[in-house]
Amino acid sequence: MEVVTNTNMNTPKNETKGLSPWAIARRKFMKNKLAMISLIFLILITLTAIFGPMFNDRDIVRVDYMNMSKEPSAENWLGTDINGRDIFARMLHGGRTSLMIGFSCMFFITLIGTIVGSVAGYNGGKIDRLLMRFTDFVLVFPFMIFVIVLNSILVGKISGAWTLIIVMSLLSWGGVARIVRSRVLAEKENEYILAAKSIGTRPSKIIVKHLLPNVSSTIIVQATLILAVMIVAESGLSFLGFGVPSNVPSWGNMLSEARDSDVLRNKTWMWVPPATAITLTILSINFIGEGLKDALNPKSNR
Repeated sequence: MEVVTNTNMNTPKNETKGLSPWAIARRKFMKNKLAMISLIFLILITLTAIFGPMFNDRDIVRVDYMNMSKEPSAENWLGTDINGRDIFARMLHGGRTSLMIGFSCMFFITLIGTIVGSVAGYNGGKIDRLLMRFTDFVLVFPFMIFVIVLNSILVGKISGAWTLIIVMSLLSWGGVARIVRSRVLAEKENEYILAAKSIGTRPSKIIVKHLLPNVSSTIIVQATLILAVMIVAESGLSFLGFGVPSNVPSWGNMLSEARDSDVLRNKTWMWVPPATAITLTILSINFIGEGLKDALNPKSNR
C-alpha cells in the first residue's frame, strides 16, 4: 500500500522558517494589498506636496479680482476661490503644509511619549509615579480649547505652522507615554533584561538597545494613528480659524471657505478638492496602520 505525500505543500511555518521577525512582518505587510495600495498613495501624495509647488509658478497669495470664483477650466484646472487664487496651486502648497504638520507632530509626539513612557516603566517607584501624574495632568486638559489658547498667545512669536506643531505636540504625547510604559513594564521582567542588569549595564543602554527594539512594533503602529489624528486636528483648527495663519495655505484653510453657505451649496469646486485630499489621506494612513498592526502581531497568520 503506497502512501502519497504532497511535497509541494507550504505551510506558514515553512514559509517563514529562518526569517527574522522584521522579515516576516515585511512579507506579511506586502501581502496586504489594501495596505500596500495605501502606502503607495501616501508616498505619491507626499512627493507631490513636496515637489509639486516647484513646478507651479501661480501666485497663491495675491488677490485677483478679475478671476474671482471661476469654475474649473483649462486655465484653472480646479477653478479659483473667492479671492481669485488658483485652487490647484493652493492644493499643492496646502498639502505641503498639512503633511508637514502631520509628520512633524507625529515625530515629536512619538519621541516625547517614548522617552517618558520608557523611563517611567523601567525605573518604577517614585519616578514612575511622578511622570505618570504629569502625564495625567497633560491628558486631562481639553485639547482643542488649550490648543486654541496657546496658539493665540504664541502667534507671531514663532513663524508659520511651527506654532501649531509645537502646541499640538506638547499636548498630545500622553497616550503614547502610557502605552509605551505598559509595554516596558511587561518587557523588563524578561530574563535578558535581568541578565543585563546583573552585569552592570547602564539603564539608558538597556532602554535603548534592549527594551525599545522589543516594543518598537507598538510604537510604529501608534505613530501611524497619530499622523492621521494630527492631520485631522490641523484641518479642524484651520477650518475654525484657529490653525495656521490665513496667509499660509493648508487643506484646512481651504476648507474654511465652506463656512459660507453659498460656497457650500453652489461653489463646490472650492472645498471638495481639499476635503477629498484629506479624506483619502486619512483613509490611506488608517489602512497602513491596520496593515502594520497585523504584520507586527506575532499571533497573526495572515
